[in-house]
Amino acid sequence: MKIAYVTSTLPFGPPEAFLIPEVKELRRRGHDLLIVPMWPRGPTVHRDATEFSESVIRQPLLSPGIGIQSMLEALSRPVEVARVVATLRRSRSAPVLAKNMAVVPKALWLARLARAAQAEHIHVHWAASSATMGYIASALTGIPWSMTAHRWDIAENNLIREKVTSAKFIRAIDKPGAEELKALVDDPGKVHVIHMGVPLPSRNGSSAESSPRMRVVVAANLVEKKGHRYLMEAALVLKSSGVALTIECFGDGPLRARLESQCRSAGLSDTMRFLGVLGHEELLRRMSDRCWDAAVLPSIVTDDADKEGIPVFLIESMAAALPVVSTDTGGIPELLGNGAGILVPPKDAHALAQAILELARKPSLREHIGNAGAQRVREQFDVVATTSALLEAITA
Repeated sequence: MKIAYVTSTLPFGPPEAFLIPEVKELRRRGHDLLIVPMWPRGPTVHRDATEFSESVIRQPLLSPGIGIQSMLEALSRPVEVARVVATLRRSRSAPVLAKNMAVVPKALWLARLARAAQAEHIHVHWAASSATMGYIASALTGIPWSMTAHRWDIAENNLIREKVTSAKFIRAIDKPGAEELKALVDDPGKVHVIHMGVPLPSRNGSSAESSPRMRVVVAANLVEKKGHRYLMEAALVLKSSGVALTIECFGDGPLRARLESQCRSAGLSDTMRFLGVLGHEELLRRMSDRCWDAAVLPSIVTDDADKEGIPVFLIESMAAALPVVSTDTGGIPELLGNGAGILVPPKDAHALAQAILELARKPSLREHIGNAGAQRVREQFDVVATTSALLEAITA
């Protein structure tokens, strides 16, 4: 099957590494993917994304070539283009309308690209402006389309009702997201819960052993929602209790300078280190080699538009049998519930410190939780199964 697979920026730049397993599994099954990043930014950071570089169509959001192709599409189908672009005026705010109008030229270009390539389906990640591209391209070509909504894009509510009306289905990556979507659309039956999946490692690292130093990893964007400040506070509690601890933070974002400064001021420079972006393939290798004793993600809810879904970093950690500590927020309980990980209240540094302390003192507990997490991933988050569910929805 030929699928136009629209991303925000993958395979360029650090974001969206969590899409790589799905892309690779679709290709492994013989599907012909045309990968179209809406706004490609930066170089290819993740080495495991280079294997599908020949399937990627890299075009900026706006360029002379995009402009020419969009004008040709508008001239060849003026009534259809005017009709679908007019629906964008229903955008719920001026900023959302501006985002939608900004992608119109590339949406018209995408229509011509998908038609010429004889694509049989268009699937878009994010129910925001990238989905506006899919919505317009499908309307102009008649090619069926669908989209994956994550979390912030649900709260943005960028014409979700109109998009779902025209789409074959909308995928939610967790149950809370599905419930929010069902409240926004006319046909709740079009909302499918299909998790993001990860590959099951061919092997796991050695069993947990006693170590003089507890090694913790967190891989996440350095933004408020990920709760790094509470991990820093937990590290202070643990350090004052005499716990030998190393926290390696991978990722980048607007809070990096502030977090590094706070670490220095708190005397944690030797405990909590910010190491920048780590390639996806290398992260998975280090997890499998058991370079860390636990994975932690202290996510919080900052506002209605910035909720957590099910972070793929946690799924990948659990697949490698690393014990996971995270917070009872967003879709995380769906992943860690019933003993597959340790859940603590958000913004509770003392509870977070206590959970890490328990894992540090009890290697047997680390092993037990790690094995339970790996079993949860095998049962519900194997990329082979999640991709099958996605393809079943596409071909139904």
